[in-house]
Amino acid sequence: MSKLPETRQATQLLHRLADGDASASNELLALLYDELHGLARSCMAQERRQHTLQATALVNEAWLRLQGDLATPRNRAHFLGAAAQAMRRVLIDHARRRDAEKRGGALERRPYEDLLELFEERGGPLLELEEALAKLGELDPELVRVIEMRFFAGATTAEIAEALDMSTRSVERAWATAQAWLKDELDPRP
Repeated sequence: MSKLPETRQATQLLHRLADGDASASNELLALLYDELHGLARSCMAQERRQHTLQATALVNEAWLRLQGDLATPRNRAHFLGAAAQAMRRVLIDHARRRDAEKRGGALERRPYEDLLELFEERGGPLLELEEALAKLGELDPELVRVIEMRFFAGATTAEIAEALDMSTRSVERAWATAQAWLKDELDPRP
């Protein structure tokens, strides 16, 4: 089935939301739920296997965070980018809470081997990615939006270009630049 009618319907619902029609929110969720759930599964596939958060819970948490911002996205692709960003933030907050719980606030001394095991369990790469994206956002917020839409939302170059009002060539350059910057930033070598 083509995404075109769904895309138009989503855009119309977003316009209704922007005009103050609160009932359009539930219709938008119903229309895009399967796609949001697929996006959440994709995000969860990058997490550790024993993650306590499930895809459905991730969709629900992200949806709650998006409620105050639903009038902002201009079209389906832009909305999915915002949803991907919200999901990423939910996962980051979840990882931070998990890390805080593991530390427990108690100041007990642990053997070095226990500390290594704790670091391996805490899923550092997601937090490192979040820190790198925050740093990149200070340099070039547009690159972060391209990453969020491409990597987290799975949007195509054309969808990103439309959502961000860029040419497809500019999106391709931004994607290449962002990948190179992140590779350098996340490279563990000194």
